[in-house]
Amino acid sequence: MVRIDDKLQHILTTVKERNAGEPEFHQAVIEVMESLGRVVAKHPEYLEEGLIERICEPERQIIFRVPWIDDQNRVQINRGFRVQFNSALGPYKGGIRFHPSVNVGIIKFLGFEQTFKNALTTMPIGGGKGGSDFDPKGRSDREIMRFCQSFMTELHRHLGEYTDVPAGDIGVGGREIGYMFGQYKRLTNRYEAGVLTGKGLSYGGSRARPEATGYGAVFFVRSMLKAVGEDFEGRTAVVSGSGNVATFAIEKLQEYGAKVVACSDSGGYVVDEDGLDLELVREIKEKRRGRISEYARIKGTGTYFIEAGKGAIWDVPCEIALPCATQNELTGRHAKTLIQNGVRVVAEGANMPCTPDAVEAFRRGDVLYAPGKAANAGGVATSALEMQQNASRDSWTFEETVERLDGIMTDIHDVCAETAEEYGAPGDYVLGANIAGFVRVAEAMRALGVI
Repeated sequence: MVRIDDKLQHILTTVKERNAGEPEFHQAVIEVMESLGRVVAKHPEYLEEGLIERICEPERQIIFRVPWIDDQNRVQINRGFRVQFNSALGPYKGGIRFHPSVNVGIIKFLGFEQTFKNALTTMPIGGGKGGSDFDPKGRSDREIMRFCQSFMTELHRHLGEYTDVPAGDIGVGGREIGYMFGQYKRLTNRYEAGVLTGKGLSYGGSRARPEATGYGAVFFVRSMLKAVGEDFEGRTAVVSGSGNVATFAIEKLQEYGAKVVACSDSGGYVVDEDGLDLELVREIKEKRRGRISEYARIKGTGTYFIEAGKGAIWDVPCEIALPCATQNELTGRHAKTLIQNGVRVVAEGANMPCTPDAVEAFRRGDVLYAPGKAANAGGVATSALEMQQNASRDSWTFEETVERLDGIMTDIHDVCAETAEEYGAPGDYVLGANIAGFVRVAEAMRALGVI
């Protein structure tokens, strides 16, 4: 088990006391701190100047009431959040999540992770995250519009293209971004296209944004495999989730010659021994807004469905595993099963989908493992490209945008690999990503003074 350096223990104790009852945030901080012992040995000034304590404390935390009226004319109350974590490298940048599990601790962990992820892209963006405990499932378009308008009525005063630029996340897609952007424009009387990313193409969005996180994760895996003289051809893959990240990861894996045999949703997972029919998955999830269980019923022969709670998708043997659903979905037990079944590569398409025990198992085993702050940075990288296009009143082609994304993900892989080697742990992408992201933010903070 990786141990936190003695010189950092008092900082972790303070973080836990100051942020009581926020286990996901504690987990994210611990995961980074485990890599920093080697850094402070080389750069004691980071400790002397309180940089680690400052990085662990958000610059601003905003919590607000979101009242709205449902289709039965009943008043509903939700809670909204925006954690503006760190702006040393640029305006706060990070998604908005609508899900019943959302609380300040979840948003804080996501904002902390986002800070280092954004730093790895080398784009001029800081870290932040937002959301609400609102559940869009089963709600009508009009209810979602009214909620988004109420949410933005408070949030808009904290945003701006040079201040804080949100995007989508779980439960927030193009529809929700459109409603929020419309309300922002209405309240501010400004067509400030760069204030939100993930917009529709008709009003300032970027081509390849829906594809970006899934494609980016696969680009990162391609670089990992290339570094050890391997490729995708003929390999079996499993991808959890069935939203944008998962489906576009499946698309790119199939394009590179891998056979993807399983994907999932909150109801369970489906296995297709011949390889998933991606168009059928999209028909069910994007057009019908149905459950993945329908896949097995429609496809029939060679497929089966396992309900959630009766088995995990990670029981399916594979050589490439991409957890693309939600945090802590892949446990230590699942990691052991994957390793026993011969997994070669694990790359996080979601934010912190692997528990600490799972991460430790992969790092100890002969597994190429990529943490989310590196592997799933493609989404925010393309959001930053959208900001560039908005600033120049320009619109790039799909091919140009994907080419830029590919270059960014290749560079992220290379800096993680080079940093891991520099600090005496070749092949350790966790350590490489944590240190490379931390150093970039820390050096910017030092330059800006104690603020």
